[in-house]
Amino acid sequence: MNQPLYKTIFHDLLHKISNGELSSGDRLPTEKELSETYGVSRITSKRALTELEQAGLIYRVRGKGSFVQKKPTATPSVEPTRRLLFLLPFINDLSVGNFTEGLAPVLQNKGYEVLMTTSDFLLQKKAEDLQKEFDGLIYYATDTDQHLDLLFELSLVQYPVIILDKKIYELPYPTVFSDNRAGGQLATAYLAEQGHQRIAYIFGQNLHPQSVRQRYLGYIQAINQAALTFHTLLDDPEATIDHLLPYLQEHEITGLVCENDLVAIEAMRLIKQQQKSVPEDFSIVGFDNIQAAALIDTPLTTVAQDFLLLGQTAGECLIDWIETGQMPEDQKIPVQLIKRNSVKEKENEH
Repeated sequence: MNQPLYKTIFHDLLHKISNGELSSGDRLPTEKELSETYGVSRITSKRALTELEQAGLIYRVRGKGSFVQKKPTATPSVEPTRRLLFLLPFINDLSVGNFTEGLAPVLQNKGYEVLMTTSDFLLQKKAEDLQKEFDGLIYYATDTDQHLDLLFELSLVQYPVIILDKKIYELPYPTVFSDNRAGGQLATAYLAEQGHQRIAYIFGQNLHPQSVRQRYLGYIQAINQAALTFHTLLDDPEATIDHLLPYLQEHEITGLVCENDLVAIEAMRLIKQQQKSVPEDFSIVGFDNIQAAALIDTPLTTVAQDFLLLGQTAGECLIDWIETGQMPEDQKIPVQLIKRNSVKEKENEH
């Protein structure tokens, strides 16, 4: 089984120390010599030496090199610490689900540590820094243009990165993402089944990220399957939460598919301010199944992303890539329609 290159160097040197090929006080090959011998970067060879030093097997003298400790404190079973980096747009953000519930058990079972922080962490880091400090990265792509240069540099050295939520087509990295198109189709088809003839898609803003566009395409798919005559245009500047009430009135809308739960909850608030009722006057479906969706007055019908499975899958893919050297494929995670009280269902006909 393949392993990270720094670990190969680490274990080779560890073996030489253990069997006496390298004795106490002997000088080890330099970072440059190791990089030439193994065909790796200086960063990789430095990582191997740093791990040996932290394990108490060697000591380093500035300007002279690395030397075997006179009394090694480690045994041949010593393993370098394995670390992963998990970057989210915001920690504890209500609009982003809890991936750690699925990720944590995977990392614990495999003996990996993880640093979870925001994507701003990369502002002060170079590609070489990440290679030195972490074995791999899970990156939640809020904006597919953000940090593109750094991620591309990492791809040039085949550094393991798993992208969450959105495909970055300029990079070769695999993506773990929800089936957003199927979710948009589920939400819209459900409203059509309840008899709604004029169903709108409501955006949070005029900028539409990849996941929102996929949900919109699922909406269009269901509109066509139900042979409905009206649909929201992707580039309609009025189809946003900021222009909600005039838009609903102008187009005689009765059903709303919202790009996410936060937009749906705000739509519900605006409608109720006008003394209208949900679901009697308007039926609303959100997307994400955030915690607040079930707790608000008139609990929200929504499309649930399986954040537990997303986190678990991302962790499994990254660790498998690190330990086998084989890049995994994209993974599309199914979604589920959660029916609550914001959609009025048709009464069964007898």
